[in-house]
Amino acid sequence: MNGSVRKLSQLPLGNRGIVSHLTADGPVRRRLLDLGLVEGAKVEVIRRSLAGDPTAYLIKGAVIALRKEEADHVYIK
Repeated sequence: MNGSVRKLSQLPLGNRGIVSHLTADGPVRRRLLDLGLVEGAKVEVIRRSLAGDPTAYLIKGAVIALRKEEADHVYIK
């Protein structure tokens, strides 16, 4: 992690990041927050499907799956 901010969907497999901010609104934002994607949360990319979407992430001890369109709303550093 070099301090640069990028989309969660761009984080390579096996890498970690810290949530910087979300760009989603409405129900999508609420879902992401409910899943633990709050500012300062640590996120690790643990698995991608064979087709590349969805991707599994480890967040606060729980494994969640997000599609690229959802992960594009999460910015990490």
